[in-house]
Amino acid sequence: MFAVARNPHVSPLNFTCFNLGFQPAHPRISLSEMDLIPKLGKLFFVSHQNKTNQPLEVVDSDDNSVNCKDGFDVVSEDNRLQPDHLVIMVNGIIGSASDWGYAAKQFVKMLPDKVIVHCSECNSSTLTFDGVDRMGERLAEEVLEVAKLWPHVSKISFVAHSLGGLVARYAIGKLYEDRPVSGLSDSDEKNESNCYEARIAGLKPVNFITFATPHLGSRGHRQLPLLCGVPFLEKSASQTAHWIAGRSGKHLFLTDNDDGELPLLIRMVNDSKDIKFISALGSFKRRVAYANANYDHMVGWETSSIRRQHELPKSNLLSENEKYPHIVYIEQDQQEVGRTVQNGSPASVSPDDFEETMIRGLTQKPWERVDVSFHNSTQRYIAHSTIQVKIYWLNSDGADVVSHMIDNFCL
Repeated sequence: MFAVARNPHVSPLNFTCFNLGFQPAHPRISLSEMDLIPKLGKLFFVSHQNKTNQPLEVVDSDDNSVNCKDGFDVVSEDNRLQPDHLVIMVNGIIGSASDWGYAAKQFVKMLPDKVIVHCSECNSSTLTFDGVDRMGERLAEEVLEVAKLWPHVSKISFVAHSLGGLVARYAIGKLYEDRPVSGLSDSDEKNESNCYEARIAGLKPVNFITFATPHLGSRGHRQLPLLCGVPFLEKSASQTAHWIAGRSGKHLFLTDNDDGELPLLIRMVNDSKDIKFISALGSFKRRVAYANANYDHMVGWETSSIRRQHELPKSNLLSENEKYPHIVYIEQDQQEVGRTVQNGSPASVSPDDFEETMIRGLTQKPWERVDVSFHNSTQRYIAHSTIQVKIYWLNSDGADVVSHMIDNFCL
């Protein structure tokens, strides 16, 4: 496997990587512009320096670590078929594309001729303080550019960690569109619902997967476990979060009231006039929320699993699965037949009702919830990073969670 990295702040994207055995995807780059680099009997095609003269970097991912400072695509070097499934991986707050390096490698190792994995680069480090909306806009633009690099792909999935899950939800709302279906019979054309099909960035949406994402924000009781549920600390955090995390802090604690509107996370649980948040989310074949049941000091169990307190499984559950020792509970929502997506947000919502409003909005479409526990792991106190294997030598116990995600990935 190989990955090609580039500087994260160059637009438009001017990098590419190739599966050996088929033609390059980017029409603007020819083999005359490439360097052929032999390494340990393997061949890597790497384009020359970009406009800022920052050298492009070849990342060899043969071991369990991927050292890459910038964004990169990962594909298998062994396959001869063109993968048709684009997987976008999104980092969390103060994160970077390399946070998903281990999982990206596992994707192409386990599904070598099925997927191309792109680790998003547009929201890294302090850029993650810019707010969910601005980050979502940047991610949407990046996805469109990446899709152009791989014109043969027809399907798209998102895998996001922490704040990245909220950013991905915003981005898919921007990328959502209903496209007319060609070649319909007369009877199908009479049924208007059969005349259009949902697309995200022009591609068929398949999986939307989040890891430890605060879907309900961090405002509620024990939604930020680091504060130990102390009311004074939780109230103070809501009032001061923007000092530390900028607009993202306001969004997470639902203290943003731009132009007198409801907080952004409240608006994102229904379709609006301009952005179809829930229609976009519902267009995916499956929605999965991986949540730490304990020891996650950054994101509470309720907010990451989109549940009410009384709906949480017993916290002392122990895994009996040797293959996935840290997966302790799996719950599948039932699809409610005939339930329609709500358009528009209510004119006003009491702060006491924020959480319930978000749960009702997000569960308009069914979710699969996968509860994770590192209770018996020496890495339990860094569960927020371990669940995605952010750094392999430090978070390796989360490898079974990544494997579970890939084993159950819809192609």
